Amino acid sequence: MKTVNIYTDGACRGNPGIGGWGVLIEYADIKKEYFGGMHNTTNNQMELMAAIEGLKVLKEPCQVNLTTDSKYVMQGITSWIDNWKKNNWKNAAKKNVKNKDLWIELDNYVSIHEVKWSWVKGHSGHEQNEIADQLANKGIDLLLNENG
Repeated sequence: MKTVNIYTDGACRGNPGIGGWGVLIEYADIKKEYFGGMHNTTNNQMELMAAIEGLKVLKEPCQVNLTTDSKYVMQGITSWIDNWKKNNWKNAAKKNVKNKDLWIELDNYVSIHEVKWSWVKGHSGHEQNEIADQLANKGIDLLLNENG
């Protein structure tokens, strides 16, 4: 299996507001960048979309080192999701899990690959995280320019 490094970030101007997601993928000496955006979204939704979109572009099962600056995504996919599934997508407070559709989509992509999750503090000078952040903001700017 190929080993791929994926760095993801989401951003939102207003929360909810106009959001963007960014992904940097490194494989061997190849680097690829992806980004997009949505209207009327949240920062957490964009963080989830970044992870989904990063895994979605892989053409075969890979060993993935996925780095995010979102504790929400990191804890959700590594700790909380098993109980959510057992409890019919209810959280510990017996309320519906927010962003269920995105969690299900992320879980489906994670099941294809061997994913090792890592968290990095955002805006701390981590080179690839800064690039992912710039890409997420590019996704927002793209939407603003389309409507501008």
